[in-house]
Amino acid sequence: MIGENTFLDNQVHMAHNVKIGKNCMIAGQVGFAGSTTIGNNVSIGGQAGVSGHLTIGNNVKINSFSHLENCKIENNVQVGPYARIRPGTILKSGSRVGNFVEVKKSKVGKNTKINHLSYIGDAIIGKNVNIGAGTITCNYDGKKKNKTKILDGAF
Repeated sequence: MIGENTFLDNQVHMAHNVKIGKNCMIAGQVGFAGSTTIGNNVSIGGQAGVSGHLTIGNNVKINSFSHLENCKIENNVQVGPYARIRPGTILKSGSRVGNFVEVKKSKVGKNTKINHLSYIGDAIIGKNVNIGAGTITCNYDGKKKNKTKILDGAF
């Protein structure tokens, strides 16, 4: 670990190969497993889970009860609460993944918002997109998975 950081509880479980930048705040009952690199000015809420190979950029807020695994979170991103970011996901700068949202193996473009109650799987979402509540990307045709593509500026 590097920098001056705040741990709000002594119940933070951390693997030996976790790197944390400066001015980060980590709440209680957070677990880190695998190789994780966290940028500067990152806030991680209570009972969040971080596992696998993960990169979190600067000025990121991971809200409570969110779980992230084998993904990349760029700068100025907000996640959760109660979000699940699954392997192969990239959240581009300025994106927002809200409460009860699950994202799997998808690229979420810059400044795109998926605010609540949605599942985005195997998708490419453009920049400045607003995904409405209850959206599900269904891309399995019974034989193979297909990529869902949502273009820039879609609402």
